[in-house]
Amino acid sequence: MKKIDTSYDIILFDTETTGDQESDRLCQLAYKNLENNEIFNELFLPPVPIGVASQAVHHITPKMVLNKLSFIESLHFKNTKQLFENPQTIAVAHNAKFDISMLKKEDIHCVNNIDTLKIVRHLDPEMKIAKHSLQYLRYYLELDNEIEEPIQAHDAKGDVLILEKLFLRLFKKMRENFKSDNDVIEKMIEISKVPSLISKFTFGKYNGSLVESVANSDPGYLEWLLRTKKESEQDEEDWIYTLEHFLKP
Repeated sequence: MKKIDTSYDIILFDTETTGDQESDRLCQLAYKNLENNEIFNELFLPPVPIGVASQAVHHITPKMVLNKLSFIESLHFKNTKQLFENPQTIAVAHNAKFDISMLKKEDIHCVNNIDTLKIVRHLDPEMKIAKHSLQYLRYYLELDNEIEEPIQAHDAKGDVLILEKLFLRLFKKMRENFKSDNDVIEKMIEISKVPSLISKFTFGKYNGSLVESVANSDPGYLEWLLRTKKESEQDEEDWIYTLEHFLKP
């Protein structure tokens, strides 16, 4: 597709981290500027140990970051902070709240963002696509076919390249209903600001079942799950919103 004509600078980014709890930090950051195609990709020494479970996912070991600076001490920190905090920058990520939270721990506060996970849920409310994770969409949509170099899953740079192809697919789909590229971008920002309603379970004993059906047949399960999600250290905004929606009298 032709270059997106927008007044914003679109930055696609991804982090790899020591884990997914409140105390965890980033150990890799990658981002790509959609305007000039420049790619940044670097490892950093996190202030907490890299969990073994995380190493098994992204394959970043303590030895690989041993001689690296922490992100905030690195030469890259100032430029990255200026870029992401610029009002004209839109930071794009999949499940963006997680990656944005990791940047916040490094004193970088994104002004605008687009969450491609929320955009996918917006465009596929009935979940005709079984799962909306980046890696599932990568293979379901055959996004690898659009990239010349080999892509490693759960590597920040590799995920950014996949994210770029997903974002462009989503943009092209939404562009059909808007007058300008800028209107599409602003709608994507709007969608990304509010919780998503999830229609199907993709886990647990009701995997593949409609949340609405389970609310009618087993509301106790939804009540238990809601308590669990509220107690979680991870961001569960969408599931909390969904469960409260379907549990309303």
